[in-house]
Amino acid sequence: MITTSFESIFSFSRKEVEKQKHYYDVIALKNTRKVIAAFRKHQVSDFYLKPTTGYAYNDLGREKLDAIYADVFGAEAALVRSQFVSGTHALAVAMYGNLHPGDEVIGATGTPYDTMQTIIGYPKKTPGSLVDIGIIYKEIPMLGNYVDINAVCNAITDKTKMVHIQRSCGYSSERGTLDVASIGRLIKEVHKIREDIICFVDNCYGEFTEEKEPTDYGADLMAGSLIKNLGGGLAPTGGYVVGRKDLVYNAACRLTVPGLAGEMGATLGDTAREFYQGLFMAPHVVMQAIQTAIYAAAVFRKLGYKVKPLPEEIRHDIIQSITLKNAKNLENFCVAIQLNSPVDAHVTPVPADIPGYQDKVIMAAGTFVQGSSIELSADGPMREPYNAFMQGGLTYEHGQLAINAAAQMIGGATEKRKVIGDVILDGEKDKSILKACESIIKSKNNK
Repeated sequence: MITTSFESIFSFSRKEVEKQKHYYDVIALKNTRKVIAAFRKHQVSDFYLKPTTGYAYNDLGREKLDAIYADVFGAEAALVRSQFVSGTHALAVAMYGNLHPGDEVIGATGTPYDTMQTIIGYPKKTPGSLVDIGIIYKEIPMLGNYVDINAVCNAITDKTKMVHIQRSCGYSSERGTLDVASIGRLIKEVHKIREDIICFVDNCYGEFTEEKEPTDYGADLMAGSLIKNLGGGLAPTGGYVVGRKDLVYNAACRLTVPGLAGEMGATLGDTAREFYQGLFMAPHVVMQAIQTAIYAAAVFRKLGYKVKPLPEEIRHDIIQSITLKNAKNLENFCVAIQLNSPVDAHVTPVPADIPGYQDKVIMAAGTFVQGSSIELSADGPMREPYNAFMQGGLTYEHGQLAINAAAQMIGGATEKRKVIGDVILDGEKDKSILKACESIIKSKNNK
């Protein structure tokens, strides 16, 4: 039996990362320049990093951060709040705040990821969802990795109020993540038909992976999470909405109440500093995550698994998909990531039913911020083809250690192995052991 040479694979994969490092270093430099320019323009001082309480009227730190986000994204306004409990919450607030019964939403990027399906209420009806309150939803399948722009434009009616665009691939093993220029082409064609249609972008996982953002290409509204890219690993919670001033205001009214909008909402504890410092760190941290993803792609492709994106492909988000072929491999991958985490390394992840997901999901995230996906984490639905979706990595060094452990735990895709329950037999040479194992499994099943 051929023994996998892991050290040679790891060495090769590090060289693959080095080949592309300069390209991403330039992006990190330009995005850092953008952030620093906004901080300087708004004269950020220690005073803005202090907590507030109660209603928090006239919270200058909160107001300045909104203005900084708006400048960084080239938008008219922004709403950055710890009161967003997740990126999904920020997306929902943006949609509910700007849609009314009878309005129509077109899903331009095919089936959205599981938690967005519960917001929309399609294909499965969800109480309180958009569809449940009378909003019309139409979904346009993608053409491989590309948006079917003609089909989207042909689907527009007098009732169309919003076009929803999911930048990231989500839990799809078929579609790729959209680059910002492609999003811009879709927006341009939609606005040719009607300028008043809201082009709304789910920007989760994509921030700072390119020099430009969808708002630079005409997106009217955009939302995401602060425990993903923009929090830089420091934000303890929160989300953001950016875009046209009137649309952001409508979202703010949905988050709080009509009339008060973004004028209140306390910044508790050390959250203000963490939000500011996290944004400052984000361009660099995102590129640590990108390097980690490239490394994982190179390692597991060498081991014979299907990976998406490929190591040499240009990245437009921080997600790396690895098709692991069976449930046991997916579980072992997540166990290895968890075991090599700085927090809760002693905990073993197991598949479970999680609100908002259609299948059981296994998640590995030994993170300083619970569930933070800018920190190294991995998850996947327990369904064929058993894709592991890995993302994040505050440091490339930590990413390498965890990925190396996962590779050694799973082994090569073409190694002859037979999985029976929890027993793995290499080479399948010892028939007596094989029969004994089958007998044990059979006796357990008959009880």
